[in-house]
Amino acid sequence: MDVKPQSPPIAAAPADPAPSDDEAKEREGPLGFALFLVKLLVLVLVFRSLVFSPFSIPSESMLPRLWNGDYLLAAKWPYGFSHNSLPFDAQIFTGRIFASEPERGDVVIFKHPLDRTDYVKRVIGLPGDTVALTRGRVVLNGAMLPRDAMPDFEIALSPNTVCAWGGEEAVTVEGEPVCRYDRFRETLPGGREYEVLDFGPTPGDGVAPTTVPAGHMFVLGDNRDNSRDSRFEAREGDAVGIVPLENLVGRASVIMWSTDGGADWAKPWTWIDAARVDRIGMDL
Repeated sequence: MDVKPQSPPIAAAPADPAPSDDEAKEREGPLGFALFLVKLLVLVLVFRSLVFSPFSIPSESMLPRLWNGDYLLAAKWPYGFSHNSLPFDAQIFTGRIFASEPERGDVVIFKHPLDRTDYVKRVIGLPGDTVALTRGRVVLNGAMLPRDAMPDFEIALSPNTVCAWGGEEAVTVEGEPVCRYDRFRETLPGGREYEVLDFGPTPGDGVAPTTVPAGHMFVLGDNRDNSRDSRFEAREGDAVGIVPLENLVGRASVIMWSTDGGADWAKPWTWIDAARVDRIGMDL
């Protein structure tokens, strides 16, 4: 009868030699742990330099969109990369790689032109734009931006939120103490909308027409009467002036955490009570 031919046996591949005792100790000992930490550090630095970086909001200059106590992620890639994008402001190179201008209406993180502090504002004017303010209204390239009244903005009073100038303390029907502000919807050319607060005549309500120089941007805080922005001359620890695009760090992307400041960090059970849960995950 027929017999099915048998394939010759396949020689087994030689097994990898077992690591020596010294190699095993090296992998498991202090040197192996140190190598793990170095790899982790490199991964974190790459992520923070090229992808996202966390920032906290320490003031109310961007109310009603951003609140004191918000923690957000800024996307690093939309505007390209400069040494301002790097952790610790490392002076590794000059200029911007893969440079791209922000869009009007973007909420951006940037370095103060003088003291290098991180600031967050909204982009209103780009290179070549002419920006002015008349009685608190923005005039962009000769046309006043539409602004419509909205219901008052209310924010709960807390350790992170006081009732600043222009606000009015009140109590909700639930008995919660809040601060109320006059709120408006402002619309940019192209239809992009955002909310602003405005409390009446202030020194920043009138700005002569200013042409944004090449390589710069004109930024404003949404809380118009409590923001030191491009309406004022740049000073350390104060206003930012007209900001160089090279100072861009990233575009505010999403709120990853928000707290009213009432938590005691030594008492973890207070963290949830202080969290503004409805703000977590908000797109910017």
